[in-house]
Amino acid sequence: MSVANQHFRAEHKIDMHRHALEPPSSGFVDPFWLPRDLAHQSTVPEMIRETLRVLEQFNIVKAVTSGRYNLVTQWKAAAPDRIITGLHFVGPENIDPIDVSFLRQEFSARRLEVFGEVVAQLFGLSPSDNAFERYFALCEELDVPVAIHTGFPPPGAAYYGLPKLRAALGNPLLLEDGLVRHPKMRVYIMHGGYPFLEETIALLHAHPQVYVDLAGIDWQIPRQEFHEHLRRLVQAGLGERIMFGTDQMIWSESIGMAIEAIESAPFLTEEDKRNIFYNNAAWFLKLDGRKGPTSRPTR
Repeated sequence: MSVANQHFRAEHKIDMHRHALEPPSSGFVDPFWLPRDLAHQSTVPEMIRETLRVLEQFNIVKAVTSGRYNLVTQWKAAAPDRIITGLHFVGPENIDPIDVSFLRQEFSARRLEVFGEVVAQLFGLSPSDNAFERYFALCEELDVPVAIHTGFPPPGAAYYGLPKLRAALGNPLLLEDGLVRHPKMRVYIMHGGYPFLEETIALLHAHPQVYVDLAGIDWQIPRQEFHEHLRRLVQAGLGERIMFGTDQMIWSESIGMAIEAIESAPFLTEEDKRNIFYNNAAWFLKLDGRKGPTSRPTR
């Protein structure tokens, strides 16, 4: 490992996208699409302990962790200063329908801190579908960050378990109507918008309140492909809107793989890496006294 990579491994990091799941992950397909065989722990407590060890190893000081309420609260209890709680939401077909008054209560008490990952695509919905309207309105009112799944789903998932899934519904531009209806909503799109590169650039240029995370694509797709996607986002002048994420599900090894993919990008400066690993998310999340993404000084 180079001296530069050692330096960035020591820097503080914020993971904007990981999950609280039960092993083996219920509802997940056989991960034939992963880049290599990955091991996982056999119980939730073991998974929590191992993942927290890895987060500490890589100096990930905050980690947005989404899942069902009963699971994310276990993670929060185990590491209250490190875990930022998110609620995984799939819309009207959710197995556990979510009452808006319950969300208001939990957001106000800070027991839940992010709305999402919202996975509209997997259930045949646009992220601007009216099914999400009351939730987006609540998040805009309470200034709760919203995390939207975009881009690519697990390969072949429409044929074994998610029959309404359509790749076209991963297009980030489908979020535009929802953004216009809720202009003060703090939003980030997930998975870098991949493979919808031009659409992602267009969305971020048109809507300055929107940020993007790199989760999943920083370890699930070929390295050269990831670097090209990231390079074009930076080249488009969006380097201060890109955030680190892992999409770590049940495999703690994926955290290091995601970090290395960014560290090894030859076109990123040290400032770019600091922004992606920490600063951009700190602005988005209003950490360290920051007032939010739209108040960030421009160059």
